[in-house]
Amino acid sequence: MKEIPQTQAIAPEGMELATLGSGCFWCIEAIYQDLKGVEGVKSGYSGGHIDNPSYRQVTSGTTGHAEVIQFSFDPNIISFEEILEIFWSTHDPTTLNRQGADVGPQYRSAVFFHNEKQKEVAEFYKEKLDGSGAFDKKIVTEITAFANFYVAEDYHQNYFNDNGMQPYCQIVIRPKVEKFRKVFADKLNN
Repeated sequence: MKEIPQTQAIAPEGMELATLGSGCFWCIEAIYQDLKGVEGVKSGYSGGHIDNPSYRQVTSGTTGHAEVIQFSFDPNIISFEEILEIFWSTHDPTTLNRQGADVGPQYRSAVFFHNEKQKEVAEFYKEKLDGSGAFDKKIVTEITAFANFYVAEDYHQNYFNDNGMQPYCQIVIRPKVEKFRKVFADKLNN
């Protein structure tokens, strides 16, 4: 097994970090950018075994990275529990290495926890969701200690907001964002 490179991730004072993968990072980025208490949402790559990969390398499925977002959040405004509630309700956490038409390990469902509390909360809610029958199949979300994060190329950042009229955005991202905005209206920035 290849050694996983390590990168530093430091939250601003009074904030915490979250690193989440739920398939294509364009979809999850568009959702978390709208949340109260969330700042600095960046699309990128996490969990792989090479330093500073390119999009082309990651999409080959051979680097071990997942497409993720990383952001800081104010736990006095939004809790990690709420972040995970949104995470698990805005993608299918029961499909291994797949979200819709996107297939490969880079599209896996993943929580890269930054501390033991995040690990405990993620494992607790994953188990609780599995036990509740909320999903027809078992949740396959990877819950792994954070090791690395590499910011994706500039054209991947703020993708939905900058490219909302593109077919992928209209067909795949817009319906997810609209559903999210209806369900979590009380958690949105004004």
